[in-house]
Amino acid sequence: ILSLERNQLTGSIPTQLGSLTKLKTLRLENNRLSGGIPTQLTSLTALTRLNLAGNSLTGCVPAGLSGIAMNDISRLGLSTCR
Repeated sequence: ILSLERNQLTGSIPTQLGSLTKLKTLRLENNRLSGGIPTQLTSLTALTRLNLAGNSLTGCVPAGLSGIAMNDISRLGLSTCR
């Protein structure tokens, strides 16, 4: 579990998070993150919970992330990448 919500984090989501292949929960909501959602996060095949809302994310959501059981993707207001 990596839970960093409400920490006033800035910048982009680090692509290196994609190497945490055993990660089951990633909570980054309610920070000041910006930019796109890295496609590297689709490598997190054990991920069952993803929370990214409350940031200033742009672009599209990598298709592999929308199938995560517990996510807040719909709250991001971003379309799925093609």
